[in-house]
Amino acid sequence: MISKSPTLNLTPEILSIEGETSFAYLSKAREVHERKGIPIYSFGIGQPDFPTPKHIVEAAKKALDEGFTGYTETAGIPELRRAIADYLNERYHGEVLPEEIIVTPGAKNAIYLALASYVTEGDEVIIVEPSYYAYAMVVKMRRGKPIFASADFVPGRGFIIDTDKILDKITSKTKAIVINNPHNPTGSIFSPSQIDGLVEIAREKGILLVSDEIYDNFVFHGQFKSLLEYEDWRDTSIVINGFSKTFSMTGWRLGYLVARKEAIPRLTSLAVTMYSCAASFVQKAGVTALKGDCTPVREMIQEFRERAQLLHDELSKIPGFESYLPHGAFYLYPRIVNLLKMTGMSTEQFVNYLLEEKGVVVLPGSAFPDKAGINHVRFSFATSKDVIRKGAELIREAVEELINK
Repeated sequence: MISKSPTLNLTPEILSIEGETSFAYLSKAREVHERKGIPIYSFGIGQPDFPTPKHIVEAAKKALDEGFTGYTETAGIPELRRAIADYLNERYHGEVLPEEIIVTPGAKNAIYLALASYVTEGDEVIIVEPSYYAYAMVVKMRRGKPIFASADFVPGRGFIIDTDKILDKITSKTKAIVINNPHNPTGSIFSPSQIDGLVEIAREKGILLVSDEIYDNFVFHGQFKSLLEYEDWRDTSIVINGFSKTFSMTGWRLGYLVARKEAIPRLTSLAVTMYSCAASFVQKAGVTALKGDCTPVREMIQEFRERAQLLHDELSKIPGFESYLPHGAFYLYPRIVNLLKMTGMSTEQFVNYLLEEKGVVVLPGSAFPDKAGINHVRFSFATSKDVIRKGAELIREAVEELINK
């Protein structure tokens, strides 16, 4: 009898982890293109299609030329931590100190630092859903329990938070509440009053609020309110942000976490165990990103605002699609429950049909846990207007074919 290899004896926590669906669909799309030879029109991955601004690239080159390639302080070079603090304070007036910031290799590491530092076995973490998959995965890794509280879909408006639903989920085991605002996957911005309600719950119940604000510059309509705008943010909150979206630096892997000063040394101890430090020359580029010319960012945001309107207009013409104008981020999450009823398909079947028959990539709402998105699909409009128009045309063709079968 052959014994089981120890290299296959993975922990239950690792076996419970699911990969990110948007990356899975990248490979699926490539396979369809190679097998069928059809062009691909992708609304899949959430990655700005603009190049990193040239002055940021030049700053990285300069750092490399000057030999700035060694380890740095785990929490980040002082120059970058000061620049982040200045940037946040100018926007949100939270009087953030450089000593209250940890620079990370991407915002995902900041998510892990925040949750892994507070969640232990048996803890419950309330996650507003539909949600970015990583929040629940980290909680599971810590042997905690993700508790999903669904945001409500309002036709023509998007998604809103009902704080009563949050309150209903709170138990003696609740350790934290996780939100993402502006919101992936829905493109909604939770209103200041909704955020006020969450902060009040955190204050009254003594629960940690973890806010992923990576899309904070992508605000098209409505008002975004950061947790850093509350005078007592240090008592309730950890804020996560980064450079990937605002400065189109996804592959550079540069993020950060903001927390009260007293907690930073312990979080830094976990950080040094995980990754030592963020790439040194990338940190120099981050300083330039925050202090340099913001014209490319403004131009990109304006283009995304126009794309949001275009995609909404195009999807509104398709039978069975309940669209709405996104308020922020670069996503739209239309409900297609009527289409599913007309075709007899599941969301996953419809998404696969679009890819196989039309070469159009959208993500099933089920990719964003837990169940609130089961009748939705996610579009990323981080793509050209031509792709938006052509992709929507192909979707209309697919829907007409399915309905008329």
